[in-house]
Order: sequence, then C-alpha cells, then structure tokens
Amino acid sequence: MWFLIFLLLVAGGVAAYVFRVKLLAKVLGQSETRVAGALERRKRR
Repeated sequence: MWFLIFLLLVAGGVAAYVFRVKLLAKVLGQSETRVAGALERRKRR
C-alpha cells in the first residue's frame, strides 16, 4: 500500500514538472509565454 502512495506522489511530481509552465500560468494568472520567459531567464543565471 505504501508503495502505491509513493508511486502516485512520484508520478504527480513528474507531471507537475512536465506541465510546470501551464500550471504556473494558471495559478499566477499570467500568459504561458511570460511564465516560460521568466523560467528561462532564471535558468540562464
């Protein structure tokens, strides 16, 4: 049972990472291009 819960948490984390731009855009109320640009700027520093 613990293994299934752990597996769901890992799968949720991976999905959140893959769809991070869409999720952040919805949560922050910004456009996806603006969020993607901000993430790229942060990555380059």
